[in-house]
Amino acid sequence: MEYKDYYKTLGVNKDSNESDIKTAYRKLARKYHPDVNKDDPKAEEKFKEVNEAYQVLSDPEKRKKYDQFGSEWQRYQSTGGQPGGFDWGRWQTQPGDGTSYRTVTQEELNEMFGGMGGMGGFSDFFETLFGGMGGFSNQAGTSRARRNPARQQKSNPDMENEIEITLEEAYTGTNRLLQFSDGRKIEATIPKGVDSGSRVRLSGQAGGGDLYLRIKVLPHATFTRQGDDLRVRVPVDIYTAILGGEVSVPTLEKPVRLTVPEGTDSGKVFRLKGLGMPNLRKKDSHGDLYATVELKLPQHLTPAEKDKVRELRNMRHAG
Repeated sequence: MEYKDYYKTLGVNKDSNESDIKTAYRKLARKYHPDVNKDDPKAEEKFKEVNEAYQVLSDPEKRKKYDQFGSEWQRYQSTGGQPGGFDWGRWQTQPGDGTSYRTVTQEELNEMFGGMGGMGGFSDFFETLFGGMGGFSNQAGTSRARRNPARQQKSNPDMENEIEITLEEAYTGTNRLLQFSDGRKIEATIPKGVDSGSRVRLSGQAGGGDLYLRIKVLPHATFTRQGDDLRVRVPVDIYTAILGGEVSVPTLEKPVRLTVPEGTDSGKVFRLKGLGMPNLRKKDSHGDLYATVELKLPQHLTPAEKDKVRELRNMRHAG
């Protein structure tokens, strides 16, 4: 069996970091992609080699195993050993050893549904070390193919792709149009109430497997989310804090009026029931909005205004 030098395939050093490996992969993938080289069968083979190398080196666990194997292989060769006499047994991964994951980028996800028609064509070397489609996990990526032994009857693995939405979209629900390089389009409905980590399942949309959209809700400039609850800071001027009054509180729909009792301190928290995020599983149920008072002092006081403040201070001290 031929040993594969994945570092040489991508043109990177063994100490290259994740960013270097990803950059090298993208450059070579674009160069050798079958859609760009339709009349060159050698380009397709090269593309498969580049893809295989990236699947290993982009994953910390698989890269570690590959490096360990490489060191042992080099020692074996240095003693004059022949490939046929090498003990491959302890390096082999058997099907059903456990749930495995493979992480790819959105660009790679498109390639899977594009000119290659899938991710097939792995070498015997790869199959021996990692088994089948191989299991990969790379937190820097945004898409993940998963193989579960309990679902081995599937001809293709499930896929997972990260989708970013705003907090407003999570509040109202939204749609996303997914377009693949083979021209296929999918309109996915994202329900209201989703949070970062929520998954939307699109049955059978990953080349026979299921496509999961893993939701990432982007940070908001005004609100902080805690489960179904929202938190917001509300500026209150000193006069309203002392004498009481009403202030405007933003929500994800429209501002509401909040009555501030007299003598309200900075940091006081008011609960506005039912004005938080919708609950993903309980229809018509919402979390709460917690408004924290942020005392706002007057700026650029005139001499006359400062005299009034001093007068008030002296009155308080005299009492």
